[in-house]
Amino acid sequence: MATVKTSRLILAAILAILVYGMIAAMLGTLLPNLSTKFGLTPEQSGDIAFTQAVGLIVASVFSGPLIDNRGKKTGLVASLILIAGALFALPNSGSPLQVMIWMFVLGLGGATLVTAGSALASDINPERRATTLNLLNLFFGLGGLATPLIAANFLAGNAIALCYLVAALTVATLLFNSVTVMPPPSGERGFKFSEIGTVLGQPALYLLSFFMFLYVACEVGVWNWLPKHLIAQGVPEGQALRILSLGFALGLLIGRLVVSRILVNVAAATVTLASSALMAVTTYLALQTGDPTVAWLAVFCAGLAMAPVFPTTVAMAGDAFPKATATAMGIVLTCGWVGLAVSSKIIGGIAGGDDQKLKAALLVVPVASVIMVVVNLLLRPVMARKKASAG
Repeated sequence: MATVKTSRLILAAILAILVYGMIAAMLGTLLPNLSTKFGLTPEQSGDIAFTQAVGLIVASVFSGPLIDNRGKKTGLVASLILIAGALFALPNSGSPLQVMIWMFVLGLGGATLVTAGSALASDINPERRATTLNLLNLFFGLGGLATPLIAANFLAGNAIALCYLVAALTVATLLFNSVTVMPPPSGERGFKFSEIGTVLGQPALYLLSFFMFLYVACEVGVWNWLPKHLIAQGVPEGQALRILSLGFALGLLIGRLVVSRILVNVAAATVTLASSALMAVTTYLALQTGDPTVAWLAVFCAGLAMAPVFPTTVAMAGDAFPKATATAMGIVLTCGWVGLAVSSKIIGGIAGGDDQKLKAALLVVPVASVIMVVVNLLLRPVMARKKASAG
């Protein structure tokens, strides 16, 4: 039997999350180009984002049990095939409907990829799961930084070249994961239908799921809508994309590097509480200016604030559910993608056909951040009781 090498598992997870980071920033980077090509209103752009969210939701429902029963490698390989196919097809779309179809497929692949990659990484060092996932998600920030930065500085907004470039990286990642030996699914950790009632009966699952719902609504609200909002305020497209990459994405990257050390000594629930409060302040401030420098500073701080929330919440789900772990993670992530769908429809609906209304529509983000603070305060004693009972 081939030997499982931890170093290769780490690299496999890193490449997977890097690809996910690049496709997470893809729609926001492409929307200005797509809007020009097809004459899209903000409401139509919201429909495209909603379609991607539906793909994420559908895949998340099934990816957890699939990974628990068939193994992480199956999930990684299947998701990378879907992503590569969507990215090669997307530039050839001849209508908004075709764009929606391929964004749906991209959503299917993205949800399966992040669930499989997170489950793989969380098993590398279970004792420091939150720290490990935050370090891994540095590469999500790197991917999110690279996509708009490359588009703005090297491809002059060329959507076709951008899709093909990310598709090539996806294929390379697929080949590496295909030849990497990974642990088989464990019967002890695997999903059993007899256990689903226990998982669904835990208050922690619902609070974590709602918390993730709100967070993803906020993060994707920035990824998808920030460039269009800044352009509507008079910021040139290239500069708007650089603010997204060297502001928001760079903040995510640096924040996860810093917080991975903090999580060694500070509880995950405390870190996410502080992050939620800071998100509310920084995202509100980011919407109050049309000055590119001030916008960059506010967006960078918003990225720092948001940095630990996604991986740390996934880690908290892993800590709360030592059995059927990927299934619990999949449920929490599914609720996150529902947040993407809801926020995209709300933001697009409020803005309607006027990009100038995006400033008001994006107030959804700081409002959701305030609600996150409340949910976190309710979650803290629940997680403390679970930790006490496990001990």
